[in-house]
Amino acid sequence: MRETAPDEAPDMLAWTCPAPLRDQPRVVMGHGGGGALSAELVEQIFAPAFGGPALSVTTDAAAVELGGARLAFSTDSFVVRPLFFPGGSIGDLAVNGTVNDLAMSGARAAYLSCGFILEEGVETEVVTRVAQALGAAARVAGVEVVTGDTKVVEAGHGDGIYINTSGIGLIPAGVDLRPQRVVPGDVVIVSGPIGVHGVAIMSVREGLEFGIEIESDCAALGGLVEAMLAVTPDLHVLRDPTRGGLAASLNEIAAASGTGVVVQERDVPVPAPVASACAVLGLDPMYVANEGKLVAFVPREHADAVLAAMRAHPLGAGAAVIGEAVEAHPGMVVARTGLGGTRVVDMPLGEQLPRIC
Repeated sequence: MRETAPDEAPDMLAWTCPAPLRDQPRVVMGHGGGGALSAELVEQIFAPAFGGPALSVTTDAAAVELGGARLAFSTDSFVVRPLFFPGGSIGDLAVNGTVNDLAMSGARAAYLSCGFILEEGVETEVVTRVAQALGAAARVAGVEVVTGDTKVVEAGHGDGIYINTSGIGLIPAGVDLRPQRVVPGDVVIVSGPIGVHGVAIMSVREGLEFGIEIESDCAALGGLVEAMLAVTPDLHVLRDPTRGGLAASLNEIAAASGTGVVVQERDVPVPAPVASACAVLGLDPMYVANEGKLVAFVPREHADAVLAAMRAHPLGAGAAVIGEAVEAHPGMVVARTGLGGTRVVDMPLGEQLPRIC
């Protein structure tokens, strides 16, 4: 940009940005981060190309009718690095990630497909360990892997192992979980401490030590969701805050529902080791990925009973009310700080830590 004389008005059209954030002629890592860039990729390229009413609903799994049954159907790809980390592996993620996407529609996952993309030269012992972990996770989640595929790419064109899983499950009658059902007054509940998975991955990837080993929260949430639905099928929306963390999930729900969201920052459960790691690394726990947590928007009249049911389940023992949906500032998420101030919790552009799942 040319310099402007002191008495001359700046020429706004002459401004340039050395690194445009949105006008990207090529794919960047942020497009896979679950934030604004990912949303733009879907909205501007994939959704117009594919079309269809089911694709227009922004949920973790599609709800479709087939033969009189209401099915949830989801697919996910896993490119995590490293393949093994405290508390899990790419095999565990491949099962739990897809099972959880189905659970967020209220469905109990029944069957999975599994596609392995292997890089030439990867040790067969590593492939065996991943496959065994995947099979064990499927048995714990109560799902069956019924079909799959294997491809091999040349050395240098992969990162050892990538996995794609797709899953289907039945949605119970009377269950309708989608962000468009959220209304002002809904109570926002998170199922437990946030940020654990992202910090666990970071600790092994970067060789960092925080005085205590932090294990991923990777887990299948189907049983927890069933316990919540047993209280009432009238939950409004569920979301598992993976890429982009809790902040991304809350922003997606606020935007789709046209409501505002207010979070009480001091009520968001952040484990001390996660808070310490984020402070050292300059990260916000609200944006760090999770793999065994969910956030729920629940009608106020059912909130206490749902919270009690969550806390009675092993995967919801740390559940907490963190905020509510409001009429003010539609589509925006704000956090009330411990000092009495308010800050905007914006949609992340990309992701603080790529290759997280």
